[in-house]
Amino acid sequence: MKINNCEYELMENYKDGFELDKVKELYTDYFDNYDYILGDWSYGKLRLKGFCDKVNKNCNRINDIKYKDKYIKELCSYDCRYFILKKVK
Repeated sequence: MKINNCEYELMENYKDGFELDKVKELYTDYFDNYDYILGDWSYGKLRLKGFCDKVNKNCNRINDIKYKDKYIKELCSYDCRYFILKKVK
């Protein structure tokens, strides 16, 4: 799927959390430099967070994709709906 001139594939869709129209509403060029976008739902609102592969020059501990499970467990609502998009290169 194409979002703002970037091609993405849906990697995870926990509890049917992915809603393309909502993602397009929130997406800005800020996310263009990330390799992944994690979207989670809390109180009916979608939040987006960018993550990177280790080889991305913008990768650091806060946005390293290998810590996505920790992010979901510690910073998302308990058992919330979420999804992960991966940028197709």
